[in-house]
Amino acid sequence: MTASAAASPVAPGTLREHVRKLAGAIGVRNVWRPEALAAARDFIETTWRAQGHAVERQTYTTEGVACSNLVVTLPGRRWPEQVVLAGAHYDTVHGSPGADDNASGVAAVLELGRLLAGARPGRTLRLAAFVNEEEPFFHGDAMGSTVYARAARRRGEDIRAMFSLEMLGCYRDEPGSQRYPPLFRHFHPDRGDFIALVANLRSRRLLKRALAAFRAGSNFPVETTATFGWIPGVSWSDHLSFWREGYRAVMVTDTAFHRYPHYHSAQDTPDRLDYPRMARVVEGLAGMLLRLAEDDGL
Repeated sequence: MTASAAASPVAPGTLREHVRKLAGAIGVRNVWRPEALAAARDFIETTWRAQGHAVERQTYTTEGVACSNLVVTLPGRRWPEQVVLAGAHYDTVHGSPGADDNASGVAAVLELGRLLAGARPGRTLRLAAFVNEEEPFFHGDAMGSTVYARAARRRGEDIRAMFSLEMLGCYRDEPGSQRYPPLFRHFHPDRGDFIALVANLRSRRLLKRALAAFRAGSNFPVETTATFGWIPGVSWSDHLSFWREGYRAVMVTDTAFHRYPHYHSAQDTPDRLDYPRMARVVEGLAGMLLRLAEDDGL
């Protein structure tokens, strides 16, 4: 399978069922609810295995609880040592079932697993489900993506691109529905009807190539920003772990609290997401990953 031969489209209902399983049946999932965290892990692993993938567990202990990152690998045929990775975290904050944050991102990587099953990409493609992204682990040594990125750097892995899928389910058409940090509102639309690709300055070349690869196969509205990591929201996900290890990484997001009024609340429930538009985003991401895996200049 190559960039020009994408698999069947994403069904909004499939994304809805993934989100309902994680944010409805399982609910709040973190180390203080270890059975729920393990249930989410097992659901992700079972889903990927049913698609025909081998799933690697990277397990470590936090707060006395065994915590696992999950990884699927599709070996590259031209540059197998070079990696393009997309991942999402599956834990939630206290008190939130986490439909948008981040069952939406997990549903996306699960569907990417289906879309990419059987692919023979130029570069190695990896899909990851990270644990312990939320506070109090964010930015710390027990953050799942930090554990993963540090181990990858120690192994000398050549990760050419990392994409953090962080909240993909909220889209709004009303004027004024999109907010921004100071100054940014002058350069972007005031309606929250787009997906955003966000990078630090070191990753701006990757951002440009990712944008071109996404637009080559999708007409879904997309906005991009390459800026300083200290701006509120810019570094607030698993891409930060890869930036800190010197890898280039991009966050793919519906902009979280800049658009979604139920961020980190008990109201972040499956019924509040826009699954048809989310499906279009996932289809665009699948094409983007395949094109980047074949990109001679990445």
